Amino acid sequence: MADHGLREAVIGENLQNVEIILENIVGLELLRRGYKVCVGRVGTKEIDFVAEKQGNKLYVQVCYLLGGESTIRREFGSLLEIRDNYPKLVLYQEGPFRGNYEGIPAVRIEDWLMGEDGI
Repeated sequence: MADHGLREAVIGENLQNVEIILENIVGLELLRRGYKVCVGRVGTKEIDFVAEKQGNKLYVQVCYLLGGESTIRREFGSLLEIRDNYPKLVLYQEGPFRGNYEGIPAVRIEDWLMGEDGI
């Protein structure tokens, strides 16, 4: 994770890596909210963020476009394989998907940043 403004100043071309920017924004916000943050893995699948605070966990997947069936299966699939009862969340920037998928909510990143998701 890095401040994306600093990354742009050093590396440039951030707009070509929008998913990296979104993951950085979400990761920094989780830290700001007091979570200890790490990357997770379930089998061969990666979990973008496993956030822990006061003995509780939150699993988060981040994507730019939540649209096609293959993207939906990929983003929700790794979370569905986690067998505990901690909250799971998919954050996205664009796409027609609304609501939840098998009980896992999908929330626009802007809404989550504004605290409109209840998590």
